[in-house]
Amino acid sequence: MFAVGHLALGYIIGKGTARFLDMSVNVPLMFLASILPDIDFLVPGLMHRGPMHSIILYALVFVPIMILYRKIGAIYFLCVAQHLLLGDFLTSGYGAGIQLLWPLSSNWYSAGIYLASAASVYLEWIFFVLCFAWMLKAGDLRKLLFQNRSNLVLAVPILSIVLPVFFEIPLPVPFLLLVPHIVFLSLFCLSILVNLRAFSKRLKVPSSRR
Repeated sequence: MFAVGHLALGYIIGKGTARFLDMSVNVPLMFLASILPDIDFLVPGLMHRGPMHSIILYALVFVPIMILYRKIGAIYFLCVAQHLLLGDFLTSGYGAGIQLLWPLSSNWYSAGIYLASAASVYLEWIFFVLCFAWMLKAGDLRKLLFQNRSNLVLAVPILSIVLPVFFEIPLPVPFLLLVPHIVFLSLFCLSILVNLRAFSKRLKVPSSRR
C-alpha cells in the first residue's frame, strides 16, 4: 500500500478496536503507528520493506508497551500490524515483498498483488473515504486543528507522504492517489502549524515588558 492506504486503514482499525474496547485513542499517535514501518526509507542505510517490516520485531517492541499500557498498547500494535499484514504483505511493488519474519528468517514474503493495480488503488480510495467520514463523525478532524503537543508526531507521516509524492522515494505515487495524499498532507501540515504558531506566541515578549 501507499501512505494514504496505511494511514486510512490504520485509523479505521484503531478507532474500531478502541470503540469495541470502549477506550479513547490518541489519533496522531495512531497515524504515527500506522506508518511506522516506513521509517526505513527515511533513514539512510535501511532497506525498504526489510527488517523494519518484521511482525516479530514489532511484537517484541510492543510486549513491554502492552504490559505497561495493556489494551491501549494493543490498539497501537494493531495499527502497526495492519501496515505489515494487510498493507505490504498483500501488495508488492518491489518484486520481493517484505521480510515479515526477520530475524528468524531473511526470506521475503508477499501475496503478490501489484501495488499500483487498479483494484489496489480503488481499495485505498475506499479506505480514505471511510477514514475521513469517520473522522468527521467522531470530531477527530476538528481536534487535529486544535493545539495539542502530540500533533507534532505527524511530522513523520508528513515525510512519508512528501517523499513519494514529490521525490518518488521509494517509488512514485499513482496519479489517481495524488488527491487523497495531498488531503492528508494538508491536514497534517495545518495541525503542526497550529502548534508551532501557539509555541511562537509563548516565546514572544509582551510589549509592556520591553
